[in-house]
Amino acid sequence: MDLSDYSFDLPDALIALRPVEPQDAARLLVVHGDGRLEDASVRDLPRYLSAGDTLVFNDTRVIPAALKGLRPARDETGADVAVDANLVERVDASTWRALARPGKRLKPGDVIGFGDGFEAEVTDKAETGEITLVFNLAGRELDEALDAHGAMPLPPYIARRRAADAKDRETYQTSFAGEEAQSVAAPTAGLHFTPRLRDEIAAAGIGSETVRLHVGLGTFSPLKESQLESGRLHEEWRRVSPEVAERLNAVRDQGHKCVPVGTTALRTLESSVEKGRLVPAIGPTDIFLKPGDKLQVTDALVTNFHLPESSLFMLVCALMGTGIMQAAYAHAIAEKYRFYSYGDACLLLP
Repeated sequence: MDLSDYSFDLPDALIALRPVEPQDAARLLVVHGDGRLEDASVRDLPRYLSAGDTLVFNDTRVIPAALKGLRPARDETGADVAVDANLVERVDASTWRALARPGKRLKPGDVIGFGDGFEAEVTDKAETGEITLVFNLAGRELDEALDAHGAMPLPPYIARRRAADAKDRETYQTSFAGEEAQSVAAPTAGLHFTPRLRDEIAAAGIGSETVRLHVGLGTFSPLKESQLESGRLHEEWRRVSPEVAERLNAVRDQGHKCVPVGTTALRTLESSVEKGRLVPAIGPTDIFLKPGDKLQVTDALVTNFHLPESSLFMLVCALMGTGIMQAAYAHAIAEKYRFYSYGDACLLLP
């Protein structure tokens, strides 16, 4: 597999650092299976779908997983060290794996203070630089402390340009997120779907269902050679309920479209298929969809614009064809669409 087939040059000015307001005012590039392109608005989405079609949303909730702390000096001659930690994966009620800067200044046994009465001990440090943090709080108390002291874990291409702030608490969380805060990145295609837009979709006779996939930071990580060789990605927990699987199978049996909103919803569905039918599923998935793979229960997709040479760009190429998607992205760049998590959207109609 040649990653250069999935490369493109994007001007930095097109990386969106904030969403448009309101968020359903974003632009929508409609990409047809024959290569036709239409410039539209996210609010136009109902006219490209039909009554009976069903949108499938990922209702995961993003945790305020970006923490600032202090590792006290280890001795009288040392100095305190300011630490930025990004939680990556929950291990148990009091333990998270995390990325931290400056990682070289941390070692097992260090205690990092994140606020009054809120601290964690570094208990392990992997060769990759990932650390394990055991907090002095657990369960709901830990969640409340993270909510009080954490910030939204903006993607690296935004975080390098500006710090997360109070506004991101609203704009980097979908309006339909459930109560279970487990994700360390947002299912960003869903950010466009304001209550107003969802009401308009329902009024058009278009259905809505929810699945859940807890998004990890691996979604932003460059593809590794081992992943290309194995055809598997990082693991993320997902769930499709029996009721949702039954209703979506009925939608497709009746000739209507099953339309995931976002690549996380799509990966959840496509990893929950047996003999061409959706089945209930709960647990980890590491599905890696790329050109040559057949998507089995996805009839269209609403998604944002993705990073070059990423698994997500390869996924949309699997759905539409690499040539069509390269042409669509070239059009989007020429027309100055806004890219990535806070950017504009695509509707892909194979």
